[in-house]
Amino acid sequence: MRGLRASSLLLCGVVLIQLLAVQIDAQRPKTQWKTLSGFSPRVIARGGFSGLFPDSSLDAYNFAMQTSVLDAVLWCDLQLTKDGAGICFPDLTMSNASNVESVYPKGQSTYPVNGVPTPGWFTIDLSLRALTNVSLIRGILSRSDKFDGNGYTISTVQTVNKEMKPQGFWLNVQHDAFYAQHNLSMSNFLVSVTKTVIVDFISSPEVNFFRKIAGRFGREGPSFVFRFLEKEQFEPTTNRTYGSILSNLTFVKTFASGILVPKSYVLPLDDKQYLLPSTSLVQDAHKAGLEVFVSGFANDVDIAHDYSFDPVSEYLSFMDNGNFSVDGVLSDFPITASASVGKLKTLKTYKHFSASPTWPETQQNKLTKWFNVSVDFLVISKNGASGDYPGCTNLAYEKAINDGADVIDCSVQMSSDGKPFCSSSIDLGNTTMVAQSPLRNRSTSVPEISSVNGIYTFTLTWPEIQTLTPAISNPYSRRFNMFRNPNERNSGKLLSLSEFLNLAKNSTTLSGVLISVENAAYLREKQGLDVVKAVLDALTETGYSNRTTTKVMIQSTNSSVLVDFKKQSQYETVYKVEETIRDILDSAIEDIKTFASAVVIGKSSVFPVVDGFVTGQTNVVERLQKSQLPVYVELFQNEFVSQPFDFFSDATVEINSYVTGPGINGTITEFPFTAARYRRNRCLASKETLSYMAPVQPGGLLEVVSPGSLPPAEAPNPVFTDADVTEPPLPPVTAKAPTPTPGTPSTTAPAPSGQTQLTLSLLLSVFAMVLASLLLM
Repeated sequence: MRGLRASSLLLCGVVLIQLLAVQIDAQRPKTQWKTLSGFSPRVIARGGFSGLFPDSSLDAYNFAMQTSVLDAVLWCDLQLTKDGAGICFPDLTMSNASNVESVYPKGQSTYPVNGVPTPGWFTIDLSLRALTNVSLIRGILSRSDKFDGNGYTISTVQTVNKEMKPQGFWLNVQHDAFYAQHNLSMSNFLVSVTKTVIVDFISSPEVNFFRKIAGRFGREGPSFVFRFLEKEQFEPTTNRTYGSILSNLTFVKTFASGILVPKSYVLPLDDKQYLLPSTSLVQDAHKAGLEVFVSGFANDVDIAHDYSFDPVSEYLSFMDNGNFSVDGVLSDFPITASASVGKLKTLKTYKHFSASPTWPETQQNKLTKWFNVSVDFLVISKNGASGDYPGCTNLAYEKAINDGADVIDCSVQMSSDGKPFCSSSIDLGNTTMVAQSPLRNRSTSVPEISSVNGIYTFTLTWPEIQTLTPAISNPYSRRFNMFRNPNERNSGKLLSLSEFLNLAKNSTTLSGVLISVENAAYLREKQGLDVVKAVLDALTETGYSNRTTTKVMIQSTNSSVLVDFKKQSQYETVYKVEETIRDILDSAIEDIKTFASAVVIGKSSVFPVVDGFVTGQTNVVERLQKSQLPVYVELFQNEFVSQPFDFFSDATVEINSYVTGPGINGTITEFPFTAARYRRNRCLASKETLSYMAPVQPGGLLEVVSPGSLPPAEAPNPVFTDADVTEPPLPPVTAKAPTPTPGTPSTTAPAPSGQTQLTLSLLLSVFAMVLASLLLM
């Protein structure tokens, strides 16, 4: 079977080997966990690693076991075939997660499911032998389709058990009543299969199902878990809503030892997708003697804004928030759940925004102890914590500092009156609400900067700019409808460079500031503004020229700018390579070393990406570091759509791959909290290479893709040469003639009218006649 061969290849080292997967003692020793048993929460892999591979495929189950805690539980959605075989398949109907429609185009039927007529291709219409022709494919369209051509077969319960030999096995029976209507008995199948297969958990949303299987498995049988659906839905046996059953947990305890609930039962959200205070469900269930398992965890779906798109933060809020700990999580990405259970378990996720739950002070104090771990790795902000607040505002910078950034950054722009200030774009339309302000008529065309009109910083005075409302960046709003922290989308105020420097100077945790300078030549030639002098003056005025504790880094994509700074100061200079490159010449490196002490490159210059997959690894980082040039990489974001599939929609996995793989010297990130929490992981300080901290094997996932599904080859990225580095010196400052501000009275003299011109002509004629007569005298 190609799937198993591919899986073996993958798991032998072609892709990552247990990246961040925490291998804990199989005996699960008791800890400080506030679970019912005192053990750490269980990681339950829904259909295996179904966030990447087709749900319930053997590769999905195999990969889940290899990247999860040792006692991870494999979840199987149990369905019955026409001849009574038990298979693992995610739903009652098959068209969504298999190619059954193309194999049996006339096989559609319509049956009542919980009283609702439901069309589809049902497992009860096909024998196990007929299903051998059907292959598993992705069931969620937003996930990669590259593994759909691997021909993954549908497996029986016995096959999954035999091939995987899981430490824990969970069978979910979603539609017992439906199968009973078609003379197929789930209870009889379960009693039979448990004679040869160890089943640890059986779950169902139907009360009557538990009544039928009660007492049929003996004292050493599986644990029964009652599955709650949405609160407004009706349980078919009792004809009560699941919400009403929730109020009587002692009733549930009569037939089950645990409950499985959606996330909202524990941490509900308001209509804006912010967290509300946690419910008392976990504590109430524990008092009733019931374990609480929570479903719905996936890295590639929208989560509460409070988590800043970080799935680890979400897991920790359920597992270890100081008030309770759930007993297990059902996840499509068990690697992230495992990392949360294991080495990150003492890193509490505390309050990000005012809407977040309040974390106990003792937990926050524990968190600070992790700062003592020394790792040579810088966390550099990108416009502050611009994933949480409008970039380059006081709130974005303050959050970046509080979140553990080492270096905060300011992209310097110039106002028309020569004030340097922080803004991520020279076009204020990209960073503020200027288009909705009285200054919206200031749009101009500057082809040297952009092919489209904009309202540029150098066309407004600093007092005018201070009146503008900042706007949060939403890079994935149009294509993916993903929005950052909408409650704070216009919060904060823009800072002058001096205000930024004073804010950083007053911090006791920052090690440095990074000041980015672009468009210096244009500003000198066309606007009469010297941004280099403005930056140096601001640094001197705020006392940085004499400071030794706070490092100052000046960054630019222009070598001429850095040469100019180097001539006039002793500040560290950082050269940013804008292009995505596959290599860099020695001569280019030598040129860079003459004016820069560090280099910034893009993520794809380290791990090239084609069609969402990492294709390999360049040697750019290695070559620069061999020449004693530290390498900082940008841009790291938490949104899963910003990451290749190789990183499992987890920003922490991505960061780990860059740090422990090519060994970059720092991340430039819009979400400093995630990078800083990762850096505090004690595993990074270990002298030994731990298996769960191994980096992604570049191009590994593509090795598992069938040849017919491989993405087309793309032209290679260019090699960076010394010609790309060399630039002419910055031009001198050209004084700019004053121009009237639109909408204000002109100060220039009015053009002479026709009558005035005639009068002047006559006067000149008279003057000429008088002068001629005098000369003749």
